[in-house]
Amino acid sequence: MACQIEAARPASRPHHQPLPPSLSWVEEELEALATAELLRPRRLRTGRQAGTVSLDGRSLVNCGANDYLGYAGDPRLVKAAAKGACSEGAGAGASPLVSGHSQIHEALAVSLAGLLGSDDALIFPSGYAANTATIAALAGPGDLIVSDARNHASIIDGCRLSRAEVAIYPHRDVAAAAILLTASTARRRLLVTDSLFSMDGTIAPLDDLATLATETGSMLLVDEAHATGLFGARGSGLVEAAGVEAAVPIRIGTLSKALGSAGGFVAGHRRLMEFLRHRARAWMFSTAHPPAAAAAARQAIDLIAAEPHRRQELNARAAVFRQRLTDAGLAIGNAAAQIVPVIVGEPGRAMAAAAALAEAGFFVPAIRPPSVPEGESLLRVSLSWLHDDETLERLASAIIDHVR
Repeated sequence: MACQIEAARPASRPHHQPLPPSLSWVEEELEALATAELLRPRRLRTGRQAGTVSLDGRSLVNCGANDYLGYAGDPRLVKAAAKGACSEGAGAGASPLVSGHSQIHEALAVSLAGLLGSDDALIFPSGYAANTATIAALAGPGDLIVSDARNHASIIDGCRLSRAEVAIYPHRDVAAAAILLTASTARRRLLVTDSLFSMDGTIAPLDDLATLATETGSMLLVDEAHATGLFGARGSGLVEAAGVEAAVPIRIGTLSKALGSAGGFVAGHRRLMEFLRHRARAWMFSTAHPPAAAAAARQAIDLIAAEPHRRQELNARAAVFRQRLTDAGLAIGNAAAQIVPVIVGEPGRAMAAAAALAEAGFFVPAIRPPSVPEGESLLRVSLSWLHDDETLERLASAIIDHVR
């Protein structure tokens, strides 16, 4: 039987029940979040991700997704996902170690290894799982992890799960990282960083970190979640763009951002991947990645090779957009990519600015603690290839009007 696509049916939630006595404390916690203006709204999206998005019945220019190359709603990925589901089913049915690793997963692993110039790759249900499992497998009691202060929560949680000693260095401060590594007598040392930081839009000094890791005999893990597909001649990320692929033995990434699908991966030497197959618990004990998502991600990798103009045009437009905000006197920190933070300070001000931008037709989420430090609430502008020059000029004008 041929696969047919059917629209999702509207959902209705059951009546709310009172909290049981043992959970009465939850109300106090929620009230405290509300008082601090830290409650998160739950938005309902209708339709697919695109340059515009329907949220809670309102059509807005979509500056809140990580669909940097515009592939999440691309019909070519949708078709590939449908074919993958028709071929191998809706779910993988088992962990990769048992019977979940399928022909589509193997093809995706080969494509990822080719994109990154690595021997092999392991595919995880999410980028979060890839980070937590990989870091916890590489380091443990008696080891040292040296981590950037602005690293993603998945890196932070991976460090905690490892039970290794964790030392935090100030954001992008290679000299501070060097002091921590050279002073250590740990069994193993792991230096870990994002390549493109998800809230700041800043880029790690990868060439200096690679030199430091080599000089100190440390493992270097780089999370390319927000850079895969966007930088480098092949589009593999900032490690490639910096020319330090040989010095970065462990590269983490996601399939859910520029690649427009879902899932995560780790790539590296074939023997390291063999080790992780026996030690990365989120890979060993989770049902394998859905075949449809794997097929869509593989299609995206092919498109990245065929359509380099998308990343080139996005990066050029992002540079113009950042300069426009800087010239207007807005604080965007050291942002240097398609993620542009507009730093406003307090949570209430960020929420008010986001609401004003929504009234102007733009979805720009307000980011508040704990996603960012206290006093550094911001508007996180995620630019996409789907945003043309005229749209970005309107967006910049609206931000200047409502934030300055």
